[in-house]
Order: sequence, then structure tokens, then C-alpha cells
Amino acid sequence: MTDSQMHPSHDPDMVVDTSGMSNDKRAAMEVAEAARGGIVEEPSFAGEMFDGRFRPDLVFPFPPQSDDERKIGDDLIEPLFKYLETHLDPEEVDETRTIPQAVIDEMARFGVFAMKVPAEYGGLGLSQVNYNRVMMRFASLCGSTAVLVSAHQSIGVPQPLKMFGTEAQKKKYFPRFREGAISAFALTEPDVGSDPAKMATTAVPSEDGSHYVLNGEKLWCTNGPIAELLVVMAKTPPRMVRGREKTQISAFIVEGQWDGIEQVHRCDFMGIRGIQNGLMRFRDVRVPAENLLGEEGKGLKLALATLNTGRLTIPAACTGAAKQCLSIVRRWGGTRTQWGSPVGKHEAGRQKLAYIAATTFAMEAITFLVSHWADRGDMDIRIEAAMAKLFCSEHAWDVVDQTLQLRGGRGYEKASSLAARGEEPFPVERMMREMRINRIIEGTTEIMHLFLAREALDPHLRLASDLLKRGVPLSRKLAAAGKLVRHYAAWYPAQWVNASLWRTHSEAGALAGHVKYVDRTSHRLARALFHAMMRHQSRLELRQVLLGQLIDIGTELFAMSATCSYARHEAQRRGDQTPIEVADIFCVEARGRIENSFSRIHGNATRRNNRFAKRVLSGDLKWIEEGITWIGQDE
Repeated sequence: MTDSQMHPSHDPDMVVDTSGMSNDKRAAMEVAEAARGGIVEEPSFAGEMFDGRFRPDLVFPFPPQSDDERKIGDDLIEPLFKYLETHLDPEEVDETRTIPQAVIDEMARFGVFAMKVPAEYGGLGLSQVNYNRVMMRFASLCGSTAVLVSAHQSIGVPQPLKMFGTEAQKKKYFPRFREGAISAFALTEPDVGSDPAKMATTAVPSEDGSHYVLNGEKLWCTNGPIAELLVVMAKTPPRMVRGREKTQISAFIVEGQWDGIEQVHRCDFMGIRGIQNGLMRFRDVRVPAENLLGEEGKGLKLALATLNTGRLTIPAACTGAAKQCLSIVRRWGGTRTQWGSPVGKHEAGRQKLAYIAATTFAMEAITFLVSHWADRGDMDIRIEAAMAKLFCSEHAWDVVDQTLQLRGGRGYEKASSLAARGEEPFPVERMMREMRINRIIEGTTEIMHLFLAREALDPHLRLASDLLKRGVPLSRKLAAAGKLVRHYAAWYPAQWVNASLWRTHSEAGALAGHVKYVDRTSHRLARALFHAMMRHQSRLELRQVLLGQLIDIGTELFAMSATCSYARHEAQRRGDQTPIEVADIFCVEARGRIENSFSRIHGNATRRNNRFAKRVLSGDLKWIEEGITWIGQDE
């Protein structure tokens, strides 16, 4: 009997051992791993940092935007928002759940729906930096309109078509976006969260191969109810690999008016209430074979590749909203008097102002750094784009929360109510409702932690995969063991004694002390990640709190690096040292958060809470719920 017959679940191409997993978990893991793709040759600043290699040359100096390139962005932003600021009422959009069609039509005239469409196909061909400048401005005005534009452009048809479409597909569909066509992305299903292996929507090829027959339902499809074009993910027939079926997920360009497409329900949300988002049903929809986007079975890889840059819209939007919050607290904090002085001059108010200003600056630094990298195309930004999304969405929520707190009752009151009684209609209440979705959309905070942990662990998993997996011949295990010993014999001591002990980091100027801290702490993080692997081994994936803390440390280190570099750039551009002072405030706060995360890694609270949660689920503590009126079905 051959080795593969003894261990039918063994796949030599898989880095992660799936032999001990259930069929469902193995299928999900195989789909997810296949979507990641192979080794990427381009450098990753954060990826190398997790492996104990700090590369300041990748961050310093901060990449500048040329005057000509900046003018391209200005020439769109200035007239577009001059129109929107007088014709778009965000409070009315929120109240009526409707973005006026006249406004959408005018945005189309400006080319808003073709911002990322290459110029040769009639689009504006904006760089990622200029596109994110536009999205930052949109989010500072109206979250619903920002989502309409970003869902269409960042993850809807334009981005994947640009990356994976055939020339015929590009010529057919790109010009329609310049005419105002709106697109959507359909992946999530009612019974499927972040597990693509459970996808139920199918696309079955016809006997003659001329088309696919699409059947299924898609939930939370932003722009879906009004989309002229959609990217729809569906299962195509499985492929046999080593005698076992492998799930295939493919992507298709679908026209919204085709027969068999039904808009079942338009969802209503806590915030961004003007968006068109719904439950869609596909019944025997005939999709021409030429509308397959990319290769069959490569749909999830397409989706993840699209998200690498698509996710950058969220940091840009969060930064725009945070800037608006900063403007509000600066004006309110300096004029609202309590107990004899403005609220912004009380110590509690000053702390809020300092946090909001410094954090907003850091969010901008991260957004533009990764956007520049996306434009250059010489960096692997998978980790950094996810970190930008994680950092900005988490901190933007804190920023708007502190803004509301500083505003007090006026922060809780609707802007329309404030205006009706003659006060400045600062829309903090609406902004809070709109901001909350950013910690969920395009990957929840928890999913971001797991995604980043998998990427951070990848170098170690690749080295140890043959040693850990079942069914690998003894000769390969011995070779892997030897390779592992040689690598870690050099790597591990270098995480204790290395160049961080004597590097001065003069490139950071007055912020060199903070960059030295990042350099030194990146090695400490690499050690902590390695120790966690050795301690928990195959069960490390279950230690989600531990992994989250390690990822948060790495994200803060990346944020510090980006902020120091951006501050140097802005100080030189502005001709004053204010950006250096702002970066220093941020870095001191970030260092405190990092040290707190390190201290929690070895604590016992997580283990105790895990045991306690089991008792909650079992009903042992149901007595705490006594005294309420039950909502929903009784048990």
C-alpha cells in the first residue's frame, strides 16, 4: 500500500497539515490555503518584521506624490465636492435611505464611477493615492455615498476586471462605468460567513460549454439592488486531485437585468442607511462562458487579490471621518465653556484632543504609505493592507466615541435636531452609526487577526511543514529536521543579539528613539511568535486571543514606522516641526499599548474566561438573566 493510500488526506502541496481534521474543516482549510497562492517575491515590510528582520529602507524616506499627480487629484476633488457640498444632504440621505438620483447622475458625469478604470478604456485612471484622497473626502461628508462609490470601485467589477479580465471583457465593460454603470460584489450567503467551502451558490456548465447555469442566494450584497453589473462567486464542478474532490470557486461577471435574478429584500442597517444592500436570488441564470472572470477554480484567489487594494478604501474612509471629528472637537473644545474654562482645556478634554489629533495623523500615514506601495507595485502589501484596515477601523471607532463624549448630549443628538434649534449641526451621532461597520465589513477584526496570524506564521510553517505533516516519507522528515535545525540555530540567537543594539536610525531624525524601539521590539515580537508556536504547536490556531495580541503588537509597530516616516516627510514639506511633535505623541501612546499587549500574552485571564464562557453557554448562569422581558422564542 502506498503512502498516499495510507493517508488519503495528505496533500504535499499544503503547508498546513490537514490529515487530522474533519472533512468540513479540511475542505475549508484547503480552499483558504489555495486562495493564498504561492511564495511572493516582492518584499513585505511587516512580513519581514514578524520574522525578525526590520527593514527601515522600505519605509524611509516616505514616498512623495508629485505636483503633477497631486494636481490630477485636485482637479477632480475641488469641483466634485463644490457640487456635493451644496446638493447632497447627508442627514436627508440617512433619514430617507436614499441618495438622490440627480446626485448619482452628476457624480457619473464627473467620472466618479470610472475613477479606477484605465484611461485607455475611457476612465479617469486615478492612482491609488488619488483615489483614496477622493474617498477620504467622501467619508468626511456622507458615509452612505462613500460606501456606494467604494463598493462599486474597490471590490465591485472595476478592480477585479482590471486585474484579471480578458481584453475582450475590458473593452466590453469598462466603458459602461464611464457612462455611470454601478457594480457590486456577491460573495456572502445567508448560511455562510467566512467559510467559503460552505458556499451553496453553483454555476454548472452547459453540455456544449457555451454558458453556465447560476443558482443560489447572496446576502449583504452592497449595491446589489441597483447594480448594472456584478461579480458573483459560485461553486463550479469539483476537481479530482489524488483521488479526492477539491472544491472549486469561480468568479463571473453577471448583468443585473438578466432573467432569473431577483431582488428578494433590501436590508436596513444601524448606519450608512442610504446604501442599497440586499438579499439576491439567482434562479437558472444563464451566464455566457466568456463571462468567467479569470480561471475556473480561481475565484477566491481573485477575491483576496482584489481585497489587497480594495481594503485600502476603508483606511482612507476612516481617516476622512477622523479628520472631521478632529475639526469638530477642535472648534467645540475651544468654545464650549464648563466650570469656568473651555472643555478642551480641562485635562480630560486635553487628553481626548491629543489622542484624536495624533491618531488621525497616524491613520493618514498608514493609508498613504500603503497606497503609494500599491501604485508602485514593487511590494507585497497583503499584510500591510490588512493591518491598515485593522488599525484604522479600530482607532476610528475610538476617535468618534471620544468625539461624542466630548460633545456630551449634543454628540448624542441628531444633527437635524441641533439645526432645528439653531445650533451647529455637527453630525457626530450619524458618524458613530456609520463608523461602526468598518470593524466588520471586508473582514471583521477577528478575521483580520486570523488572516494576519496565518501570514505572519507562514515562514515557520513552510520550514516545518514536512516535519509536522502525517504521511511524509521518513527521508523527507529527516531532511526537513536538518533544515529546521540549521535555520533556527542561526535565526533564534539573532533575535536576541542583532544590529538593533547599535543602529542609530539617523534616517528618522528626532524620532530615531521611536524607530530604535520598533527595531528592537520587532525581534522581541519574532521571539514571542516563535515561542507561541513551540508551546501550542498545532493548537495555536485555537489561541485566537494570543494571536490577536501578537498581531496587534505588529500592527502598532508598523503604524509607528509609517508615522515616523510620514512625519519626517511632512515636516520637510511644511517647513516646521509640528508633524514631528504629533508623531512623538502617537508613538508614546503606541508604545504603551504594545507593552500592555506583551504583558497580557502570559496572563491567565484568557484561560479562566474560556472556562467561564463554557458555563454561560451551558446555561449554568442563566439566573443572571432573570428580571428581563424575553425577546424571541423561549427555550
